Amino acid sequence: MENKGTLYLVGTPIGNLSDMTFRAVETLKSVDFICAEDTRVTAKLLNYFEIKKPMVSYHEHNANTVGSVIADRLEAGENAAIVTDAGMPCISDPGELLVKECARRNIDIKVVPGATAVMSAAALSGLSSKSINFRGFLSVNKKQRYAHLSALESCPDTLIFYEAPHKLSSTLDDMLNFFGDRKIAICRELTKIHEEVKRTTLSQAAEFYRENKPKGEFVLVIEGADPAEGSAPQTLADALGQVRRLTENGMRPADACREAARVSSFSKGELYSAFLEEQDK
Repeated sequence: MENKGTLYLVGTPIGNLSDMTFRAVETLKSVDFICAEDTRVTAKLLNYFEIKKPMVSYHEHNANTVGSVIADRLEAGENAAIVTDAGMPCISDPGELLVKECARRNIDIKVVPGATAVMSAAALSGLSSKSINFRGFLSVNKKQRYAHLSALESCPDTLIFYEAPHKLSSTLDDMLNFFGDRKIAICRELTKIHEEVKRTTLSQAAEFYRENKPKGEFVLVIEGADPAEGSAPQTLADALGQVRRLTENGMRPADACREAARVSSFSKGELYSAFLEEQDK
């Protein structure tokens, strides 16, 4: 029987190197090679812990080609670890593709858990953690972004997003438009020197960052919809209101009607006809 290797999913610190676990260090020292999102970033981590192992560059732009090569090496008996620049690999990360490929080939996969920005932010937020819905980064494409936010309007779960500083202000404006003025915890630079948590509302946050330039990496934790409000459109007027809101945010009428139809009892055709009638008045 052939002896296949093992792929280790190794969590790394999200800002404070002291958060590296003993097991993570020992695992990285024991494997034959390390798959890294950015080898320059990982080299700093390895040097700090005096780990000398060959690295393979594995990221979103080469995952499809390099992933099969990595899996071939594992099938041949080598052991590997996969790390991301910060936190747990395979979460909003192309590492998930490598895990799928290894699972398909019956290659053993083990996890070495570590720091994660999602759970750290949820714990700090002061909002409900009973049901969490992690959504990663919103698309920069307006159509996809508005469709994504529209689909989450009535979601009762606490919502968690990642966001970059240069997009934060526009993202908060969009969220206020779709979600209304909900509570939000804005977690910045978690575990780093300038760690900060602002517990506020979407309207106050949007106003603050219009006047103050965001710096650092952000995790946004947003209060879920109140189930008692029943925010999904119940009447034609409600559904048309949602269509109008989407079009006012730049979405094409046909696409807006499709999104509204998805969460209401009305078809896209019904909504589009009613929307056109409304425009003709």
